[in-house]
Amino acid sequence: MTLDELCINSLRFLAVDAVQKANSGHPGLPMGAAVMAYVLWDRFLKHNPRDPNWPDRDRFVLSAGHGSAMLYSLLHLTGYDLPLAEIKQFRQWGSKTPGHPEYGLAPGVEVTTGPLGQGFANGVGMAIVERWLEEHYNRSGHEIVDHYTYAICSDGDLMEGISSEAASLAGKLGLGKMIYLYDDNDISIEGDTDITFTENVADRFKAYGWHVIGPIGGLDTTSIDSAIRIAQQEKSCPSLIVCKTIIGYGSPNKAGTGAAHGEPLGEEEVLLAKESLGWLYKESFTIPPEALRHFRKALERGQQQQKVWQDRLEAYCQAYPREARQMELDLSGELPEGWDSELAGLFRAGDGQMATREASGRVINAISPRIHALVGGAADLAPSTKTIIKEKGHFGPENYRGHNLHFGVREHAMGGIANGMAIHRGVIPYTATFLIFYDYMRPSVRLAALMEQRVIYIFTHDSVGLGEDGPTHQPIEQIAGLRAVPNLVVIRPADAIETIEAWQIALERRHGPTALIFTRQKLPMLDRPELASDGGVKRGGYTIWQSSPTPDVILIGTGSEVHIALEAGQLLRDNGIAARVVSLPSWELFDIQPVEYRQSILPPEVRARISVEAAATLGWERYVGIDGIAVGLDRFGASAPYKTIYQKLGLTATRMADEARKLLRKD
Repeated sequence: MTLDELCINSLRFLAVDAVQKANSGHPGLPMGAAVMAYVLWDRFLKHNPRDPNWPDRDRFVLSAGHGSAMLYSLLHLTGYDLPLAEIKQFRQWGSKTPGHPEYGLAPGVEVTTGPLGQGFANGVGMAIVERWLEEHYNRSGHEIVDHYTYAICSDGDLMEGISSEAASLAGKLGLGKMIYLYDDNDISIEGDTDITFTENVADRFKAYGWHVIGPIGGLDTTSIDSAIRIAQQEKSCPSLIVCKTIIGYGSPNKAGTGAAHGEPLGEEEVLLAKESLGWLYKESFTIPPEALRHFRKALERGQQQQKVWQDRLEAYCQAYPREARQMELDLSGELPEGWDSELAGLFRAGDGQMATREASGRVINAISPRIHALVGGAADLAPSTKTIIKEKGHFGPENYRGHNLHFGVREHAMGGIANGMAIHRGVIPYTATFLIFYDYMRPSVRLAALMEQRVIYIFTHDSVGLGEDGPTHQPIEQIAGLRAVPNLVVIRPADAIETIEAWQIALERRHGPTALIFTRQKLPMLDRPELASDGGVKRGGYTIWQSSPTPDVILIGTGSEVHIALEAGQLLRDNGIAARVVSLPSWELFDIQPVEYRQSILPPEVRARISVEAAATLGWERYVGIDGIAVGLDRFGASAPYKTIYQKLGLTATRMADEARKLLRKD
């Protein structure tokens, strides 16, 4: 057995033993994909296990995240801080080796994968940022940004629509330093892929504008080595290397079948597989010393590669100090001092009416000259979502310096790409679409929250207030769905002034995504107390108006319905009823406030409470209580001018006032 074969089998059986001990997992991919993973990591991947966050490392994405045992084995073998004890605790409570790779647990795991296709899109985002940073900071003789994005993807990845969306955009953008190895083993959970998946993948990717190599023998080190070298020479478009492999390779009874995919081989079959591949070590988790020594050469190699880069960086800092400082700031994710100084006087109460989407657009353009790292775009809706950064150019083959991204009608990939951009570091990404189309990108938003990434989601046309487009485009349940995502902060500002603070919160929030919910229709700029100008939105909710400090009834609104609550409060005041109006733009921020603050806004003794929101009422019982009333929409909308819709569906001040009187009569 050659040294390469010994190393490949070490990788295979470390993964197989982990799955077997856990009695859970996916042994088939590690057995079939070990050759291409080994060749990539041993001969090409630029990384330093002692500094997993080295900025100029190559990125490796295991898009087929069900093969996580192979990734953990690679990390342990090459010297990352992932002890063998963690491999033995695969899929167990509290371990750094969960069932699918999770960003932030084991060092060297670049991104959370498992939902198929997500990693594919994440890699596109990483490649975008590499190209953007390269264009902004490299100078002749000072190439300090120069790394590849590699991925291993599966048949299942390429069936998912998100991969098609992301691949199409990557081809259009000409992301040449992106190389994906396709583990083409013709098997998925249900068996042979030909029951559902018979397209010519190579031709499909050629049509996307990719450089396609293969099919090649995915179990042959020489073929894989040659293919990666050819792919590295192609700088004008991404490369897909089609590698024909055998799932569960080496297992006498399960290789090439669905049985090898998602369950342990079984003790007897593990022994048979080891015998079949000439593996002489019967004891589980055995790593031959000569194999470990070879893998651990990655430590010295990585340190040397990083030292060479560090020397280049020092020379760059001497030659281009201003650019070096800006790049350091971009990579750190920190906001520059005074970044929001232009926002203080941008809008004032009484300035007239303005849609919050319009206010958001003005905020973006007020802060973009100071926040160099702000990069983003829309799913073909920038004119409507007001998300173009003026005079900053459009990212693409003609100008890789551009700050504006055109994602096309690809909401799901847009979300996945933005996650990869955030994880890479160097930019602060934002995305934009209509709120109704959140449904198309929900899995990507969820993963951003799980990975605690700063991604800013702009959702406009936030209610039936968009009017004549009708119920197909009018969101009802989407806000409730967003609020259900852990670690996602949702903010629905009531006017342009609250919009400023919403953006400040989103940009200052470093450990999770933020959804900003904006209107199509114009809203009045509201008068507010001093509290509102100094943290009202940051606290999630505040008293925006009251006719008495001891109210009989509390009216709560968000977004475009706050002014309705204000009108209702004034109607009640005119009838001798003391009302308090609360703007509650963010449940998540309000709920983390001290109990004393929350009770000062919503005193427990005031049981008469009414909320109003042009969306599903689900969840509002948390704030109005069992005695309160949630005015909203538990039905779909209609096609009509928006004022007519609000009137017909009961989203009015008169209805709120009537409901308040009913509640008070009950008391």
